[in-house]
Amino acid sequence: MSQYIDDDRRMPRFRVNRKVMTDPDVFAREKEKIFDKTWLYLGHETELRKPNDFKTRNVGGRPLIFTRDKKGRIRVWVNSCPHRGAMLCREGSGNARFMTCAYHGWSFSTSGDLVSMPGDTAYGPGFERPGLAAPAKVDSYRGFVFVSFDPEIVDLKTYLAGAAEYLDLVSDMSVEGMEALEGTHHYSARANWKLLVENSFDGYHAMSTHQRYFEMIVAARGPIDAGSSLANSRSINLGNGHAVTVGASGSGDIFGRALSAEARAEREARYERLRAKYGEGWVERLNGIRNMVIFPNLVVIDLVMGVVIRKIDPIAPDYMEVTAWELAPPEEGPELKRQRLDNFLTFWGPGGLASPDDVEMLESAQSAYASVAELEWSDISRGMHSNVPIQSDEYQMRTFWRRWNEIITGEVLPPEEYDPLPGYWTAPRLDLEADTPVTSF
Repeated sequence: MSQYIDDDRRMPRFRVNRKVMTDPDVFAREKEKIFDKTWLYLGHETELRKPNDFKTRNVGGRPLIFTRDKKGRIRVWVNSCPHRGAMLCREGSGNARFMTCAYHGWSFSTSGDLVSMPGDTAYGPGFERPGLAAPAKVDSYRGFVFVSFDPEIVDLKTYLAGAAEYLDLVSDMSVEGMEALEGTHHYSARANWKLLVENSFDGYHAMSTHQRYFEMIVAARGPIDAGSSLANSRSINLGNGHAVTVGASGSGDIFGRALSAEARAEREARYERLRAKYGEGWVERLNGIRNMVIFPNLVVIDLVMGVVIRKIDPIAPDYMEVTAWELAPPEEGPELKRQRLDNFLTFWGPGGLASPDDVEMLESAQSAYASVAELEWSDISRGMHSNVPIQSDEYQMRTFWRRWNEIITGEVLPPEEYDPLPGYWTAPRLDLEADTPVTSF
């Protein structure tokens, strides 16, 4: 048995040692073995609308500049001047042809070239002018831009494995592709980053942790048939530590305010266009709900009126920072867009109906992990005895933890075996006119 994971198939029982949430040595190994060696989400291509647009981000503990150069190509640079190391770009976002270091005035183009430095004649004619440093790999899939600091890593499409299909489902909500809306959530939690990974696709906690929200929904709309929704759901291993929970078409309508007749008609008209392009089965899947984690720290939450992209950044064993964005169809009308933004703010926002509840629970658990020596293990066994894992089971978390354990300890724990997915959950995308390749930069 691993010192961190107890994976007992006979009982069955799956436990995680709480040391992984508090031990500085474990945290350091995660930095070295996971965040320096995997593909990490940076941002969406549509965040950069024009040449020389830029965003600054922290990814895997490194400060990065996410930009388009003057020719419109996506570029990613380390946000540190190659001269003496000072932060180069100090704004969170903007548009600039040149980035000038405040320390000594060295100036760089968005293509990464050193274009000027004060008193450059003092360096002599043979001086090699250093450009900006870049991550080892930068690639994009359906507009989702990832970086890796490992030059030997597998290509992005291979790494995404089954998660690519679910990025297709999100991206195909519009025939034009989805776009990132203006506005970003930034918040933090005094808890280990992996607790929010678990929470992000934990269907079991919803009715208790978010009780007030569901009471409000029941008061406004009447009783909720949670049992039927859960029965028509699945938890799926997507490979490489990625996993998703999915619900059937229409099961996410309880999240957000009821739509007007005009807004419902607009949404249905868009679905009709999508059915004509991709087929009925694919659009039925598209109209369902998804909570997906792409290992290690990207969360994609799609609950009909909210496509939330969440990046979780470990800062310390007991502290994380979270950034979240909203995606939407670019052709969406004003009422649907207003509803989407309302959902993003009032349900998913740092002060909304869901996130404060979750942060409270995670911080409460972290406090216990640091102080209660009598309880060594956390249990993640729910659903191990069943042949059909559903949203409220914990199969998706066990998928994450087995991959985590393999990377950190080298021990390979075999996946669980379950009944094949029914055809509804595997209906293909019928538009074969254009492939969806990884875009290399």
